[in-house]
Amino acid sequence: MSATIDQQPQHQPDPEESGPGTDPVVLLLVGIVVVLVLGAAGYLCVVHRSLAGPIGAVGGVASALAAAFGVALALRRR
Repeated sequence: MSATIDQQPQHQPDPEESGPGTDPVVLLLVGIVVVLVLGAAGYLCVVHRSLAGPIGAVGGVASALAAAFGVALALRRR
C-alpha cells in the first residue's frame, strides 16, 4: 500500500505585496528612545539653565534633519 499525498504549491505573499509597514516592535523602541532623549534634555534644561540655549539649538537642527529624513524616506518608498 502506497499512499500518495497531493502537494499543492502554497502561495506565500511577498512582503512588498502586503503594503508598506513597519514592525511594531521597531516603532515601540523608537518611541521609547525619543521619549528618553527628550526627557533627558528637558531635565538638563531645568537643572542646568545655562545649557538650555545650546540644547535648544541642537534640538532645532535635529528636528529639521529628522523632518528632512522623514520626507526622503517617504518619497523613496513610493
